[in-house]
Amino acid sequence: MSELNDATREFKVIATKAIDDLLSFDPVFATYLGDHRFDDHLPAMTSESREHQARQIADHLTELDAVDDLELSVSDQIDLEILRSRLTKSQFEVSELRAATWNPMAWNPGTALHLLVSRDFAPKPERARSIKARLAAIPGFLADARVELVEMTQIHTETAITQLAGTARLIETEVADLVDDAALVSTACAAVIEFSEWLTEQLPEARRSPRLGERLYAATLWHGLDDGTSPTMLLEAAEAHLEKVNLALRGYAAQYLGEKATAPDLVHRAFARIAAEAPVTNETVLEIVEQALVRTTEFVRARELISIPELDVRVIEMPEIHRGVAVAYCDAPGPLETAQVATYVAVSPTPNDWTIERIDSFYREYNAVQLHGLTIHEAMPGHVLQLAQSHHFEATTPVRAFARSGVFIEGWAVYSEELLVSHGYAPFDDKTSALALRLQQLKMQARLTINAILDVRVHTAEMTEQEGLDLMMNRGFQEEGEAIGKWRRALLTAGQLPTYFVGYRAVSEIVADLRVLHPDWSDRQIHDLVLAYGAPSPRYLREFLGI
Repeated sequence: MSELNDATREFKVIATKAIDDLLSFDPVFATYLGDHRFDDHLPAMTSESREHQARQIADHLTELDAVDDLELSVSDQIDLEILRSRLTKSQFEVSELRAATWNPMAWNPGTALHLLVSRDFAPKPERARSIKARLAAIPGFLADARVELVEMTQIHTETAITQLAGTARLIETEVADLVDDAALVSTACAAVIEFSEWLTEQLPEARRSPRLGERLYAATLWHGLDDGTSPTMLLEAAEAHLEKVNLALRGYAAQYLGEKATAPDLVHRAFARIAAEAPVTNETVLEIVEQALVRTTEFVRARELISIPELDVRVIEMPEIHRGVAVAYCDAPGPLETAQVATYVAVSPTPNDWTIERIDSFYREYNAVQLHGLTIHEAMPGHVLQLAQSHHFEATTPVRAFARSGVFIEGWAVYSEELLVSHGYAPFDDKTSALALRLQQLKMQARLTINAILDVRVHTAEMTEQEGLDLMMNRGFQEEGEAIGKWRRALLTAGQLPTYFVGYRAVSEIVADLRVLHPDWSDRQIHDLVLAYGAPSPRYLREFLGI
């Protein structure tokens, strides 16, 4: 069968047009992906724009239905289903979830500006022109927000107010340094401040519940996970897995402390000892992650666990506006980026206004052993390596680059943690640190499993804050500050927290099945194959692999 038959040509045209339309509706996402055709725009989120978007999505779905998929290659058949799934998800978000009517965080223009400031994909004058265009659009954009936000939640409004303060600082500092138009900067900044003040005035009336409820949550989960998992199935699987992880934690904690598994408060004491023996401060956190990146890369290369492409990875200090949530994150070039852009592992000293007690709690959670685990997840062989492999992947359409699966991406990163620990990786030159890392890895397993439980119970079962904190601190062994932050995240998001657990199980099962099919294959052959198809949802990866 020729790849250039009528059905193939038709699908390529439809796919390209559908993706172009989706990117034009969300130009900030386009910038994030590395498509810079819309860098001078902000999203169109008025009710009229959303209705127009819904009609266009419906038209594209109709066009996809008319494609004779039996005439397509297997790869294009799967890409067609991926695109259909993504269009259906967008239709749901625009027509049913309608976050633009209740979530003021969706109207914060900060990310639209920060992406243009922080990524060196083009010369500064070129990026400055796009920044100017977005600055000029901010007053009208935020005026639309006041019309569209008809019923807000308190927690989303409070968080938006906090984040808008960061946006105002961004405009006054980094944006102002790039743009030679003081009046434009001043007008945009004033609009952001006025919008924040308006939100503050609306707070007493922000009475919508942040909990989605059973129907909306089930649909959000369906579209987000893209694997048919229901809330009930997810909850049952997560609770069963948490039992196994808690049992394993007690066993390894007993080994680490040299005590019996029945000793009281065993796991908490083990983590307290790890934190005490592997201290971190604001002055050392960057250096520790830099050392961990070198050590994990050498380990992966020496064990031949996976092929390592040429990488330009830089460990940097996290921008102030992003601090206080996680200690590190991976900022990789978007999958549609054509410029040579570095990948950053951003590492966070604590915010300047934190108390000593809060800083101490943060670094007990993110001690030096855990920083190695985090580096595995965020960098090697987690996000940095996987996203680099995905960036080099080529397909006949841009579908997989546009519609990357967060479930697969997070699942691979969590699987990577277990992979290195199971091969004996040690943060330091002693066996005790390898055991300490195993404990930290299991703690992360408990955390991601609890993430899934929280997500379901918060949005469908009216879980209380105290119940959530008890679960995280007593069975996830988290610091109180970390648990409070995660509780807020569970209320602020829906369907994202389970991606780690669902993705980890799916990737692990795919690897296990490949080992059964190819018992003579090396680790590198198995893992290279898993990453050979971009970052599709695990169910589509199985189709590509024929398993």
